[in-house]
Amino acid sequence: MNRLKEKYVKEITPSLMSKFNYKSSMQVPKLEKIVINMGVGDAVQNAKSLDSAVEELELITGQKPVVTRAKKSIAGFRLREGMPIGAKVTLRGERMYQFLDKLIAVSLPRVRDFRGISKKAFDGRGNYTLGVREQLIFPEIDYDKVSKVRGMDIVLVTTANTDEESRELLTQFGMPFQK
Repeated sequence: MNRLKEKYVKEITPSLMSKFNYKSSMQVPKLEKIVINMGVGDAVQNAKSLDSAVEELELITGQKPVVTRAKKSIAGFRLREGMPIGAKVTLRGERMYQFLDKLIAVSLPRVRDFRGISKKAFDGRGNYTLGVREQLIFPEIDYDKVSKVRGMDIVLVTTANTDEESRELLTQFGMPFQK
């Protein structure tokens, strides 16, 4: 069993139950899934750049990404409907906890000038979105093989009803929020 999952069951659940006065342990918010999305805008001109992005996402998450396609045509961007423009991965269960553990313990501390992540990136329904500027902070990515520095969005989807509950859950998992 994963370290974070164990921590959730043994420590986080009881402390959240007492803090928010839940009657049942099923009311306690939990992490549902993590969605990692990488938009590859230059895939319009260069199809190979998408392949490298997909490869890097697969290395980072240990799961094969889905190629996302354009919903609309935008002439200004030379974009046609249905063109591949990104990749995304949805992690659940064991892989989700492994990824979160790696994100908190290894990757985020490697960000340059890191002072903690923003407290304002909650969406009002208990989900948290985190933007990463470069994929180099993940230990699986080999610096010499990177063709282009790309960022990605990491969305932590929780079952919490409010931002406050969600923030408390993520803080107990060890997310480094700004002071």
